Amino acid sequence: MEDNDRISRLTAEQDLMKDPPEHEPERQYYFIKRCREIVKKKSEELGRPLTACSVCFGCQMNARDSEKLTGILESVGYQKAETEEADFVIYNTCTVRENANNKVYGRLGMLHNYKKKNPAMKIALCGCMMQEPGVVQKLKESYRFVDLIFGTHNIYCFAELLCRTFESDSMTVDVWEETDQIVEKLPVERNYTFKSGVNIMYGCNNFCSYCIVPYVRGRERSREAADILEEIRGLAADGVVEVMLLGQNVNSYGKNLETPVTFAQLLREAEQIEGIRRIRFMTSHPKDLSDELIAVMRDSKKICRHLHLPLQSGSSRILKRMNRRYDKEHYLSLVEKLRAAVPDIAVTTDIIVGFPGETEEDFEETMDVVRRARFDSAFTFLYSKRTGTPAAAMEDQIPEAVAKERFDRLLKEVQQIASEKADLLTGQTLPVLAEEINRQDAHLLTGRLSNNSVVHFPGTAEMIGTIRNVKLVTCKGFYYLGELS
Repeated sequence: MEDNDRISRLTAEQDLMKDPPEHEPERQYYFIKRCREIVKKKSEELGRPLTACSVCFGCQMNARDSEKLTGILESVGYQKAETEEADFVIYNTCTVRENANNKVYGRLGMLHNYKKKNPAMKIALCGCMMQEPGVVQKLKESYRFVDLIFGTHNIYCFAELLCRTFESDSMTVDVWEETDQIVEKLPVERNYTFKSGVNIMYGCNNFCSYCIVPYVRGRERSREAADILEEIRGLAADGVVEVMLLGQNVNSYGKNLETPVTFAQLLREAEQIEGIRRIRFMTSHPKDLSDELIAVMRDSKKICRHLHLPLQSGSSRILKRMNRRYDKEHYLSLVEKLRAAVPDIAVTTDIIVGFPGETEEDFEETMDVVRRARFDSAFTFLYSKRTGTPAAAMEDQIPEAVAKERFDRLLKEVQQIASEKADLLTGQTLPVLAEEINRQDAHLLTGRLSNNSVVHFPGTAEMIGTIRNVKLVTCKGFYYLGELS
């Protein structure tokens, strides 16, 4: 766990004979201490340690939030469980697409069966899905066995909410509409010892017409640069070699700070931190990608040679309907600038097919961008109507069969170009961060190049978390087989 000594000190300082502190994070450490006593007592009654399982749905932002939830659970005395047959299960939910909601409802049925076998089991739900209108009411009516529900804005209150849940026999619901608060220095249990996400901002101001994120994550709130850099220094001291700076739109970082700081300036400062070998970031919105940021990437020795730059559509007309605030030519000019400044950069993207009103001509504009930009890879999606967004109410929704036919054509083009781009690196020897034992062959390690491509190569567990020079012997289209050089 990050900074155990500080966590232990702050917890020990709390006096449970007094009222909870008003200020954060001291208030949460007070409740951590209270929860610790409750968990210890329950564990003694059962004659075994209590277990907890945290399940994350969705994006890297959710993954980092889940590390914080796990940190709190372990701080109060739970032992980590690998399955959902645990004493405490928390789902950190996603709501970008409606099928994500359906997946959660389906899994809740399974949890209900577990709870019948273990009546003392606690079930919690949090994250973006909880912020969506109607979801909490549905849970209250149809999923009464859930013990705790909270949203995206008060994740930092998890210890306090845990305490309320332990002390109540009824469902605890605490979903905030918004917040301007960012609470630092709470426990975090990282999934990896050698790499970590770092939230630099929360929320989104863009209101793309198909996207529900601004409604469930709230307005943009940037962390202070000093707090971010302090966190990265702490990670470096703890052996982390790669950080990923996270935000819904990192390119707009710092605009709402009392003393504005640009994302490029933050990157320059982060690069100076000793011990950090690689810096990644996502997600970048094209409308805010500045020449200053491109220059920082050009000059950097640590920023990875990879930029994820969502396109969504190649049609300027559709981009306007999407409220993306750039057009086709502006996007292509950004890709050209990036590749001129950083010739070895991998540019990846997101593309939506079948957005309302998309004609065959609009789709061909997207295909034109794909052919001209020659993306190293692309996440391609069929448009999914999202209740509560402007696009869901638009007329001229595209028939599923038409959208699917276009999607298949796009996917074929994207995969062909990506395979050609990947093959260009065959035979080169490049640095690879070894990340894990290969899941199909225990004699191999799996790692990533600076450009985010996956490489499998012979190695041992002791190499995990180190950067090794690997010759890329064979390109398999979307990954490489290599050998240590």
